Amino acid sequence: MADIKRNTVPVKKAGKSIGKVICNVVLLLFSFSCIFPMVWIFYSSFKTQTEFTQSSTALPQALNLKNYISVFTQTKLGMYMLNSARNTILSVLIIIVFSFLAGYVLSRYRFRGRSLIYNYFIMGMLIPVHALLVPMYVQLRQSGLTNHWYTLLFPYVAFGLPISIMLIESYIASIPKELEEAASIDGCGFFRCLFQIVFPLAMPILSTVAIIQFFAVWNEFSFSLILVNSDTLRTVPVGLTMFKSAYTVDYPRLMAGIMTTTLPVMILYFVFSKRIIEGMVAGAVKG
Repeated sequence: MADIKRNTVPVKKAGKSIGKVICNVVLLLFSFSCIFPMVWIFYSSFKTQTEFTQSSTALPQALNLKNYISVFTQTKLGMYMLNSARNTILSVLIIIVFSFLAGYVLSRYRFRGRSLIYNYFIMGMLIPVHALLVPMYVQLRQSGLTNHWYTLLFPYVAFGLPISIMLIESYIASIPKELEEAASIDGCGFFRCLFQIVFPLAMPILSTVAIIQFFAVWNEFSFSLILVNSDTLRTVPVGLTMFKSAYTVDYPRLMAGIMTTTLPVMILYFVFSKRIIEGMVAGAVKG
């Protein structure tokens, strides 16, 4: 029996090693499938239309910057980026303010109807965006709120609040109440305690919410396509669809536009990726 047990130990170790190798290979393949498209778009943006037509996967013969120059001189991409930046900054600021206040109240106070209000916000995460495109368009059009610079703020804030409130409410619940009680004893008022004590302590989850909502608003396509018709109000995702003629598409120039618009998002993600993970983990655990 002892010999059998000794023989099974190497077999188990070998099985674990094989399992780790298979798992790592799968993860490497998945990572490659995520990274290669961006690499392909990057080097294809330096090609000419002829080079891309001859081979879409081959490397460019020379470093051609004409596509990037054309993006800023012959298109309205700069205006689209300014529109997206305005919508993103205003939406993120509004979401942070309202979700922080709502998350604090739902976390610190127990009152009748609290669970109903909290579940009402959470249910907003279950509603698909495309199911509300037509109702929201009809409602905003009848109210005269379509095709304005502030039109897109309504759906962006509405769809950004549920997950933001959930994360902030969970995070604030982990902050000891004794800090606020001690500040109140020292004569600190409600709003001063809220914004000078709780707000700085909740900064990790607030920054996480800001980054998540930045990605969501910057890349949003459906509402910006339906609710805004003016070319001067178009955002980046919709503006990139204008990089085509009736019969052909200049793919290298389109890819140059994609790289230009995704570069700020990529830099932001790589700089704050650790903060995003820490905030998500901290906001998912109470107590």
